[in-house]
Parts: sequence; structure tokens; C-alpha cells
Amino acid sequence: MRKLFSTIATKTAIWMGQPGAFIGSLLFCIIWAVSGPVFHYSDTWQLVINTATTVLTFLAVFLIQNSQNRDGAAIQAKLDELLRAVDKARSQFIGIEHLSDKQIELIRTALERHAKAENGKQKTADDTVDRLLDRF
Repeated sequence: MRKLFSTIATKTAIWMGQPGAFIGSLLFCIIWAVSGPVFHYSDTWQLVINTATTVLTFLAVFLIQNSQNRDGAAIQAKLDELLRAVDKARSQFIGIEHLSDKQIELIRTALERHAKAENGKQKTADDTVDRLLDRF
């Protein structure tokens, strides 16, 4: 089931990102708007566009989230491999996406502070991931 959903989500996301999908949706909206006088702007006429857009938006959210989850996981795997392969990189950073927001923010702040200190030619003690995490 998971593989089927992933396949459908991928193909749908690709299709939805094409100019033709936008043009088709735009044409549907134009046809709907132009047909208003024919249907005397009835409640049913309004319900058609409201229902269509609500249902399509609801389904698109799940498809887009699935695509973003897979893309994010793939990017993390690639970054982890780079961290593992580069000699000067610190392997402690592999998997930090699983930390809390506060822990990640502390690491980011410490790295920025360290980069500023290096650029200013000041020597400061290196804050490692383990030392940062031990504070919490």
C-alpha cells in the first residue's frame, strides 16, 4: 500500500507541477465563472466550485507532504553521506534532524558564533555537538 501511494503521489506531484495543470485549472475556473449567468448564480453553481476546490486542495496537501517527506529524507541521507566522507567534517552531525528544535537552534547558534570567530581570526573553544547537547 505504501509503495502504491508513493508512486501515485510522485506522479501526481509531477503532473500538478506542470504548466498544463495550472492552465487546466484556470480554464475550469473561467468556464465556471462564465457559466454563472446561465445558472443564475445559483447555490448549486457556487457549490460546484467550492466543493471541487476544497476536495482537490485537501487531497493535494497529502500528496505534497508525501513528496516533501521523501525529498527531505533523501537530502538528509545525501548530507549524512557527505559528512561521513569528508575528512574534516564532524560525524556527530549525522542524524541531528532527529533532535528537538531547541537543540538544533543551539547547534546552529554555536556554529554561527564559531564561524564569526574564525572569520575574525579570534580563537575560541570549539563547541562540539556532544557538549551542546549535554547542556540540556
